[in-house]
Amino acid sequence: MEINILSVGNLKETYLKNGINEYDKRLKSYAKINFVEVVESNKGTIDEQKKEEGERLLKRLKEDSFLIALAIQGKSITSEGLALLIKEVTTYKSSSITFIIGGSNGLDQAVLDKADYLLSFSSFTFPHQLMRLILVEQIYRSMKINKNEQYHK
Repeated sequence: MEINILSVGNLKETYLKNGINEYDKRLKSYAKINFVEVVESNKGTIDEQKKEEGERLLKRLKEDSFLIALAIQGKSITSEGLALLIKEVTTYKSSSITFIIGGSNGLDQAVLDKADYLLSFSSFTFPHQLMRLILVEQIYRSMKINKNEQYHK
């Protein structure tokens, strides 16, 4: 199984890098994790920035990967629901899943349209950099759930 986390912007905060690295280490026995960053846009209007970032994201997609875009308007599911989604996708659809995290302005409509699944973690708005850590923790939790292994609640 291959999991790609495609996101806008460079991760700068050491505490976030440390957390992500810890979960990346833990995930190695479950899946191959690839982190791919595209440059955040700062030119033009918000829509123009989203469009530019969207084009960069779309260029980095793998054709055979199941695409899950993180979006407020997506479906809200539980940790068990995410585990089931990952299990179903990797069993019946693709051995590769790509999670897409937009920049501070969100994702362009072209990216949302390309996605196979829209996932909402919350009605809250999280900084996109922090979302990487939250996502990788939930992927790890999903792996533990799917293997019937204990993980703290």
